[in-house]
Amino acid sequence: MLHPRRFARPSTLTLALLLGIYGSAWAQHPPAEMAPAPEVQGTSTGRAPLPLDELRTFAEVLDRIKAAYVEPVDDKTLLENAIKGMLSNLDPHSAYLEPEAFAELQESTSGEFGGLGIEVGIEDGFIKVVSPIDDTPASRAGIEAGDLIVKIDGKPTKGLSMIEAVGMMRGKPGSEINLSLVREGGKPFDVKLTRAIIKVTSVKSQLLEPGYGYLRVTQFQVNTGSEVGKALARLRKENGQKLNGLILDLRNNPGGVLQAAVEVSDHFLKKGLIVYTKGRIANSELRFNADPADASEGVSMVVLINGGSASASEIVAGALQDQKRAVVMGTDSFGKGSVQTVLPLNNDRALKLTTALYYTPNGRSIQAQGIEPDIEVTRAKLTREQASDGLREADLAGHLGNGNGGADRPSGSKAAGEPRPQDDDYQLSQALNLLKGLTLTRGK
Repeated sequence: MLHPRRFARPSTLTLALLLGIYGSAWAQHPPAEMAPAPEVQGTSTGRAPLPLDELRTFAEVLDRIKAAYVEPVDDKTLLENAIKGMLSNLDPHSAYLEPEAFAELQESTSGEFGGLGIEVGIEDGFIKVVSPIDDTPASRAGIEAGDLIVKIDGKPTKGLSMIEAVGMMRGKPGSEINLSLVREGGKPFDVKLTRAIIKVTSVKSQLLEPGYGYLRVTQFQVNTGSEVGKALARLRKENGQKLNGLILDLRNNPGGVLQAAVEVSDHFLKKGLIVYTKGRIANSELRFNADPADASEGVSMVVLINGGSASASEIVAGALQDQKRAVVMGTDSFGKGSVQTVLPLNNDRALKLTTALYYTPNGRSIQAQGIEPDIEVTRAKLTREQASDGLREADLAGHLGNGNGGADRPSGSKAAGEPRPQDDDYQLSQALNLLKGLTLTRGK
């Protein structure tokens, strides 16, 4: 998970747009000029009248707890718990951030933090893995998107808030932690992990075969847009000419910075809408359009998504799908189509409040639905047959030579090459096959 930049306390309301599950990287939105409170219809001042009956009930409950609860509870604890209750019952992503949680949210957008490398959400009161981050203790231990974390070091997670669960999973690098997981309704199983400093490389690239590039975006950090541009230039240089096709892999990408999602999309689009947001507060309605530059040179594209592709990943996949720029392949994405705004409060506290929904160019809301791939390809285990030891024509004594003068190809003439990512990744191999087909039918 990523966390936002540290910034000085503003004198006016500062908005920060978040597009991840919990504590994803965020980009500071320009502060509203003396931003007003959200308008509510029906009053001359734009503010709704205070609900006096409910406030009296609240005061009475507070007084009864202080007087009758088995142990003394101070006002500060009761009031902060009341605030947490207000936020936690709105939606899974709104939260009241106390100083420690707010500081963690502000840590950095550099992609380096301590922990296990898991992006989590809440489902039916349990902590659910949205996606493991590449090259972290979680991914190396085989934790998968969709796993339910039912216990952390033996303590049940049922009823824990997301912030509480994340706090338990963090710790000193080198320390161990035990997670009890349930996968696809099966029996619980335990995984022991060692916490580490998580250094996330947001963009990886390589040539799968001559002419066919592979671009993996693991998270959307502040600099991801520029890194994708550099990766595209490297792929072209390595290939020696324009690519025939490109695979953009957004599987298990939990999201991140809105601006980065827009910039990545813009690398592949020459015109049109990328994404827009709709909400109630000032500056929550935004529209982002592509500029004419196209760093990808219009090559054929396949975008890979799965259930761990969330938020900013869905913005990119949805934009490229709606604009008919790429074929989207894989399985349904996570379905987080809401935007969170960080509203700093006094005493180093803040609200993380859901303030808008985002929409794809065709007006689709992804919230609770996700992106449906154009071609569904589920994950599968690849097994390869051993090369046949049987004879071929070229093995027979006295065989005729090739009519065009080509070299003979006896059995065993193909040397085993270096392992390639597509050799063990069924979805990736299918994406590559599709790209090759598009190249053959459309021409280079």
